[in-house]
Order: sequence, then structure tokens, then C-alpha cells
Amino acid sequence: MSALAEIQTFLPCATPHRWIENALENQPLMLIDHANCEKKAASTALSLINRYTDNFELLNKMSRLAREEMRHFEQVIALMKRRKIPYEYVSASRYAAGLRDLARKEDPAKLIDVLVIGAFIEARSCERFALLAPHLDAELERFYMSLLKSEARHYQDYLTLAKTVAGGQSIDDRIAVFAQREQELIESPDKQFRFHSGPVA
Repeated sequence: MSALAEIQTFLPCATPHRWIENALENQPLMLIDHANCEKKAASTALSLINRYTDNFELLNKMSRLAREEMRHFEQVIALMKRRKIPYEYVSASRYAAGLRDLARKEDPAKLIDVLVIGAFIEARSCERFALLAPHLDAELERFYMSLLKSEARHYQDYLTLAKTVAGGQSIDDRIAVFAQREQELIESPDKQFRFHSGPVA
């Protein structure tokens, strides 16, 4: 099974076609929020490094992830500069916060949930890059296709770390909890288009 096929199996639903239309109608905003997502992903990885200093596997994977996400951030803002798209403030979507609302409060359960959430965020990003790429101009298509491999690895890293922290206990029940919420957030209508929003009417 290819990495993308694995991700499509992991995700509880496909991105609605209306969201793809939203993205194509709002490409400058798509790039601005994409840059924000890369920056936030790096910040999350650094936060985990600072909090869980005794987990060497986590430290290594999150250090690499943070570097890659910041590199992607640099690539997105370079694209924006070439296209004369200003990097303006845009509010966050409800997506990540909606998933984090379900996270447990005490470790190690909290860390397991944060890592599972990270897996869903990376998997959804990967799926959307693949869906958008064929509809974009040549430069953006190449760029989004180039991100698939690293985003798929980030999804796998988060899921592997979650299983390791669980110490042999199944995390399937937690994956199911977040999958249900993720599907609700992806399929239900949203008020504002963002990279991880639901469809906007």
C-alpha cells in the first residue's frame, strides 16, 4: 500500500469537493493559511521537545519535523513573494482546536492524544495536497506534490510515537474518538475558508 493510500484509509472521510472549489477560488488565502499551518506545525514539535525531555525517540523525530516544517514555511512565503501575495494575519480555523478539545488532561494519556491529533492533521494535509495538485498551475502543482512524502512521514512518526508512549496498549479507541470528530469538522459547513476548514457554501 502506498503512503497516500494508507493515509486515505486512516482518514475517516475524503475532503468534500466543495472545499477543493473553495481553495481554487481563494488561492492567495490558501497560501497564507498554508504558511500558518507550517509555522504552527513547527511550533507544536518544539513544544513537545520542551515538555517531554526524557523521550529520546520523540526528541529526535520532533526535531527533524520542526526543521522540515520551517523549511516548508520558507518555501510557501517565497512562493507568496513571487506572486506578490502579502503575508497578512488570518484567524485560525476551528479544526485543530476542535480536535484538541477531546484530548485528555493528564500524561501519558494527554501525550498519546496530542500525538494522535498530530497524525490526523498531517494526514489531512497530505490528502489535501494530493487532491489540489492536479488543479493548480505548474509551479504550485510541483510544490504540493513535493510535500507529500514528508507529510506522509510526519503522519507515520506521530502515530508511531503515540503507540510507543502507549507501551503496547492499543490506541485504536482513541483513534476512533478523534476520527469521529475529524469527520464532523471536515464535512460540516464552515463560515470561513482555511486549509483545514470544512466546505464553505
